[in-house]
Amino acid sequence: MARDEEQPAGQARQRIDKWLFFARLRKSRSLAAKSVEAGDVRVNDLAIRQPSYAVRPGDVVVLSLERHDMVVKVLQTGERRGPYEEARLLYSDMTPPPPPREERNLFAQATRERGAGRPTKRERREIDRLHDYPGEGDD
Repeated sequence: MARDEEQPAGQARQRIDKWLFFARLRKSRSLAAKSVEAGDVRVNDLAIRQPSYAVRPGDVVVLSLERHDMVVKVLQTGERRGPYEEARLLYSDMTPPPPPREERNLFAQATRERGAGRPTKRERREIDRLHDYPGEGDD
């Protein structure tokens, strides 16, 4: 089969770095290649480190992002990096929803209750008095 001939739709394959770029899951193809080389991408539960790894429709791709993992199923290969509406047709998002707030691990990420920001100057002075720390104004 010559390179110029099109493959049947069921046999279409595409490089993972190119597909991540076309699907708008990475901002550039070079960033997609770097994330693959760093081990941030898994295809069908197989850790891959080569940007030339070929994906095909039906493959499940797990992409590790900063704060969560994204699980997508490849629906088709891309021809170009088009608008979001076009890129969204390349995959199906299978990422599980986050657990309810009370079931989350409290030690996974430091969080504060809403409105409980940094103490005010007055509150800090009261805390210092409780701990018997000498403050600037205490002589």
